[in-house]
Amino acid sequence: MISTFFIRWMMNNSPELNTERLFMRSLNINDAEALFKYRSDSVTNQYQGWIPATVNDSVEFINNRISSTIDEVNTWFQFAIIKKENNELIGDIGIHFFDKDKYQVEIGFTLDKNQQGNGYATEALKEVINYLFDKLTKRRIIASIDPRNHKSINLVSRLGFRKEAHFKESILLNGKWFDDAVYAILKDEWNEKNKSYKEF
Repeated sequence: MISTFFIRWMMNNSPELNTERLFMRSLNINDAEALFKYRSDSVTNQYQGWIPATVNDSVEFINNRISSTIDEVNTWFQFAIIKKENNELIGDIGIHFFDKDKYQVEIGFTLDKNQQGNGYATEALKEVINYLFDKLTKRRIIASIDPRNHKSINLVSRLGFRKEAHFKESILLNGKWFDDAVYAILKDEWNEKNKSYKEF
């Protein structure tokens, strides 16, 4: 029989989040093919550091590069973004728990190109950010974005992130050097901007 403690631990370490149109849970091995379908689009995802070449690359990513539990230092946790109306995986949000004192995290996001322009990324990110600040008591969230990625920059800017740094040729991808821009938001800034946002 599963203990109450174990159930509580699982709920805390593998959260499930809901919005009006979306459901978010931990990315798992059953998502490998759907993940490959939208992540392998090298044009849409040209500013990202990882683009799978095969479904096996997606399997390896899920099995070996992300954590199955949340808020573990030096790991990435990946939320799968699911449309409630048809249970379709349409994107993912990654959270990097890099701060040993657990005050700040990094986020990244990917959305299927066929689902863009419908407000799904904003809806999902608001819920995840709210979760990070209110439930995991983080103080600061950053996003590292290629300066050429205007869509992502516009998205985080609308959410209230500030540009804090621009690093010249600081990232090496496929033998080429690229710039990196860092955007950030503090919990107090988020709360001030989203006073009317419904808490969960």
